[in-house]
Amino acid sequence: MNDDEAIGRSLAGDQAAYEVLVARYSALAHRTAFMLGAGDEAEDVVQEAFVKAFRHLPGFRRDSPFRPWLLRIVANETHNLTRSRGRRSELALRLSATASAAAPDDPEGDAVAGDRRSRLLEAVRRLPERERQAVVCRYFLQLTEAETAQVLDWPVGTVKSSTHRGLARLREEVGNELA
Repeated sequence: MNDDEAIGRSLAGDQAAYEVLVARYSALAHRTAFMLGAGDEAEDVVQEAFVKAFRHLPGFRRDSPFRPWLLRIVANETHNLTRSRGRRSELALRLSATASAAAPDDPEGDAVAGDRRSRLLEAVRRLPERERQAVVCRYFLQLTEAETAQVLDWPVGTVKSSTHRGLARLREEVGNELA
């Protein structure tokens, strides 16, 4: 069942159809919340986002893709969480399911790859918030520029410039050592 069919059936009262959407997008929504700053509270953010998405499903424009719409709700909920904490939470990034370039029997290669990932993640954590958000959406979540703009509620030009500046800072900081 594709997204449009699941949405149509959900609007008609088929709870199982909405469960299909939840199952399809839960991991991505969790990763988005976690990487945008929800940290250990990402599961709560995702749960609230899916509840809000369900409540607002009648207002969803069916000619638009569901994924960026849902991720925008996740981003808003994450923002609400960090704002309600009364402080900006530090972004807790991790690369999930990233295969090591080293061979499985190469502990030294695994250690080097792990060290490189750690340095890259630390450099991403130190980026200014807008640049970090753009880089995370584009390269960690693999969203298009248009999807990133929709998720962050920014113009596409802002996504491009923030991504460009963030990548330039990362290149300055980590140089070619990660290439």
